[in-house]
Amino acid sequence: MIRKLASGEYRLYARKVDPKTGRRRNLGTFGSKEQAQQHEREIQYFKRRQH
Repeated sequence: MIRKLASGEYRLYARKVDPKTGRRRNLGTFGSKEQAQQHEREIQYFKRRQH
């Protein structure tokens, strides 16, 4: 999940809520929405590849 910050940057959050904190995990901050979307795709590829 990607959210735009007040600073104009985009932050990538985990899809699931972290049970320990009750919030979504921060998976990185990026200068553009395209960079954030690219990283999200990389993460999903890596998660599928492991099994």
